[in-house]
Amino acid sequence: MAFEAIVKKQIVKLKGPSLKSVDLVMQELINTVKKCTKRLANFPRLCEETERIVANHIREREGKTKDQVLLLIDIQVSYINTNHEDFIGFANAQQRSSQVHKKSTIGNQGTNLPPSRQIVIRKGWLTVSNIGIMKGGSKGYWFVLTAESLSWYKDDEEKEKKYMLPLDNLKVRDVEKGFMSSKHVFALFNTEQRNVYKDYRSLELACDSQEDVDSWKASLLRAGVYPDKSFTENDENGQAENFSMDPQLERQVETIRNLVDSYMSIINKCIRDLIPKTIMHLMINNVKDFINSELLAQLYSSEDQNTLMEESVEQAQRRDEMLRMYQALKEALAIIGDINTVTVSTPAPPPVDDSWLQHSRRSPPPSPTTQRRLTLSAPLPRPASSRGPAPAIPSPGPHSGAPPVPFRPGPLPPFPNSSDSYGAPPQVPSRPTRAPPSVPSRRPPPSPTRPTIIRPLESSLLD
Repeated sequence: MAFEAIVKKQIVKLKGPSLKSVDLVMQELINTVKKCTKRLANFPRLCEETERIVANHIREREGKTKDQVLLLIDIQVSYINTNHEDFIGFANAQQRSSQVHKKSTIGNQGTNLPPSRQIVIRKGWLTVSNIGIMKGGSKGYWFVLTAESLSWYKDDEEKEKKYMLPLDNLKVRDVEKGFMSSKHVFALFNTEQRNVYKDYRSLELACDSQEDVDSWKASLLRAGVYPDKSFTENDENGQAENFSMDPQLERQVETIRNLVDSYMSIINKCIRDLIPKTIMHLMINNVKDFINSELLAQLYSSEDQNTLMEESVEQAQRRDEMLRMYQALKEALAIIGDINTVTVSTPAPPPVDDSWLQHSRRSPPPSPTTQRRLTLSAPLPRPASSRGPAPAIPSPGPHSGAPPVPFRPGPLPPFPNSSDSYGAPPQVPSRPTRAPPSVPSRRPPPSPTRPTIIRPLESSLLD
């Protein structure tokens, strides 16, 4: 039976997408396992072994899941259940095909068709190429093909309808492409030699590619517009394609098409429901149970536990660094605790009393002229000498050549206290009795605050 043969071929085509879905789920599971094992990166051997065991189990479940998916499709192919409650049935399919192929003469304004007769077969852009330049020239329109008519609009919004062409007694044929044209053209004409569009005997429609032309021809064939018989006999292959014009055969073809569409919708619904459930049961849930129940046992039996629990070099270095940091922080806290409990802070000393400085600044010192007059009027007492007896003035010997250099006295002793400023004036110091040195000693000059008394030279030295 043609219906069963077509349905079985369509069901077998579902194997490819179903197996592809299993592959996608398996790949996603493996990626998920890799993301989870990253938490075990501190133990590289354990991470590697866990990933290997789980991946092997997923691949095992992949084979069983694919076998089950193929089994489900083979079950659908084995028996075509025409008694399904959602199946349209032969009676309903024949009634629908008779409604589709029922021809009625309608005018150009026949837009009030019932919904069953306004089923859209195809939509798309086409160019009307045989309109003269004075009438607008070649221009693209939005075409809508239904089972009863071919309409075109100004744009794809379908608001402004340009024309509606009934499909009664229409056929399609190819038109040779022009010398300067890049479009692929086909034409619609009336078998009764009537005008198709206004005063045109044919309506030439252009597409961008030959694939679009073939697609539109197939859509027109579904709507009941067949290719011209005379044109098919002159095909490049030289083979004639006989298209029956028997209305009964056309209704049978439409009936089979309706039956196939109805049954395949049931199969697609069933496959879309069963394939995810099969994958979920045989792969995802099984892998979850395996990880919860058997993974730990296989890890214990695979290798030595000490080998599996070996840390990576990076983790060992990081642990040692953390331990050193812990000890350093612990010592720092102990030092901080000792400082807080042992150290005693003393208060700052009171401020220094500097009132006497301010008093001395307010009372200026006496004038130096007055002090000098007071000092000269009262003789200063001679201070006690601590250097011993004064040296005697040496007398020139008979054999001496040049007179000796006079000895310069040393610095005077400091003045007495301010209370003795009115005492006797200072006396001239006497010369020492010891012989003068061969080289005169240069003593530092006296203090500028003390008067220096210069004695006149003796007559013996001037001789």
